[in-house]
Amino acid sequence: MVLPRDNRADGTGPPVRSHAAARHAEDPSVGPARHLGAARHIPGWLKATTIVVSVLLVGVIAFGAYWLIRLQGNITTQALGAGNSRTESAPDDATGRMQILILGTDTRDGKNSQYGSKDDSSGYGHSDVMMLMDISADNKRVSVISFPRDLLVDIPKCKDPKSNKQYPAQTGVMINAAMSEAGIGCAVDTVNKLTGLEIDHFMMADFNAVKELSNAVGGVDVCISDAVFDPDSGLRLPKGTSKVKGEQALSFVRTRHAFGDGSDLGRIKAQQGFLSSLVRKIKDDGTLTNPARMLGIADAITKNLTIDDGLASVPTLLTVGNRLKNIDVGKVAFVAAPTEPAVSDSNRLQLAEPAASELFAAMRKDIDLTDPTAKPASTPEASASASASAAPTASKTPAAPAYDKTLQPIAVANGSGNPARGQELAAALKTGGFTQTSQFDAQAVAATAVYYGADFADVAADVAKLLGIRAKQVLPAAGVTGVQVYVGSDYKSGTKQADAPVSLPPDIVNQTAGDTVCQQANPELIVP
Repeated sequence: MVLPRDNRADGTGPPVRSHAAARHAEDPSVGPARHLGAARHIPGWLKATTIVVSVLLVGVIAFGAYWLIRLQGNITTQALGAGNSRTESAPDDATGRMQILILGTDTRDGKNSQYGSKDDSSGYGHSDVMMLMDISADNKRVSVISFPRDLLVDIPKCKDPKSNKQYPAQTGVMINAAMSEAGIGCAVDTVNKLTGLEIDHFMMADFNAVKELSNAVGGVDVCISDAVFDPDSGLRLPKGTSKVKGEQALSFVRTRHAFGDGSDLGRIKAQQGFLSSLVRKIKDDGTLTNPARMLGIADAITKNLTIDDGLASVPTLLTVGNRLKNIDVGKVAFVAAPTEPAVSDSNRLQLAEPAASELFAAMRKDIDLTDPTAKPASTPEASASASASAAPTASKTPAAPAYDKTLQPIAVANGSGNPARGQELAAALKTGGFTQTSQFDAQAVAATAVYYGADFADVAADVAKLLGIRAKQVLPAAGVTGVQVYVGSDYKSGTKQADAPVSLPPDIVNQTAGDTVCQQANPELIVP
């Protein structure tokens, strides 16, 4: 290419233009075409604004990353189960019905050493608190079921995920010991066995969680009928309403003697009252819509929390937390599992039947415990399950049972209202090969159920099938030896159980989160 000659005396010349640029102008000497965008001067204010916005954006990203890393680093995880089989898939975190087992550990390891020595409780520890939180699929209601620590239950065989050691099944053991050998997953499997549900997640907090959470929200209001002092827990409160936080909040939820008759049932009601007040506090203060407060609470909780692998991410925890922010406090129901003094030990508790089974059956049906007549929320999972159950299945030759029918202890408890019904069903069982069958009259109930003791699940299933009783009414029950057919008014006659109306024990709900309840002080600990 030949460059144009420079004819200027000062030796300078016009800038060399490419042929491409020249083609966009009629005269190559006029410079670049206007529509190619000549350089412009950027105002100083725009440069400053751009720099400020960039700095702010980087700061927000860095702040978010810092909190994400910090909260994620706080989380400790364990396995959801302890080797027992599951039949349900994981729910949708945002819209699926979800059950979360909430546990408080009494371990004295690490930060909890000030509350006793390792001899008191170390390793996995015992569950100081056990509550099952059930969130409905439509995010409009929550049920919280408390289990007393003195409740005697059957614990299934469990495998410790850390050591892979297998622990055999146990019968008539306090429920708070379910996680002491094989970890939290064994507690989950135990509650699954007890209720007939399949828990989706768990959260276990230590002593410090209550202290730091109560501090983070600025204290929780609690009420008591009389001034009380419990020397064991150190709780001292005046009559009426007090704001508790830190050590005092921990003493309030831990005390075993300050409320009611000094038993674990009074303690459960106090814990439910504390949580009800905490829910109101968080909602009234707008905490769930305030990012700064939410971060403070999340930091306080996650530092003292152990959760299952399915919950082990900050976004998942936030998704679950977000489900709770718009629920009416009147639809947060606190319930205690129905219990009575255990036959084997009057200082322990056993499930009270048929009330406990009625409660668990209502939960499996997703019944609103505050309004049992309300229609359960419809979910895609439920529709799919219904379609699957309606689909025809190929017939198979039934396998021979792995037990001798003639040796199985079967009892028929006749609560149907038909005096002859017990004898009819006992005769049907004997005809079917269960020759060790007895029958007796029992308290009238609405719904039929088949209860079974440890190692009799397969026998109970065969008994139910023989009598035409629905499989979902076959339930484990502590205190039952062998199998017991408890006949209700839904099965007064015929060879197939009819659909029974939902039946719940009266006053099953202790309180809702919308109720302000004053705890009754234990008369033996009332002080001037």
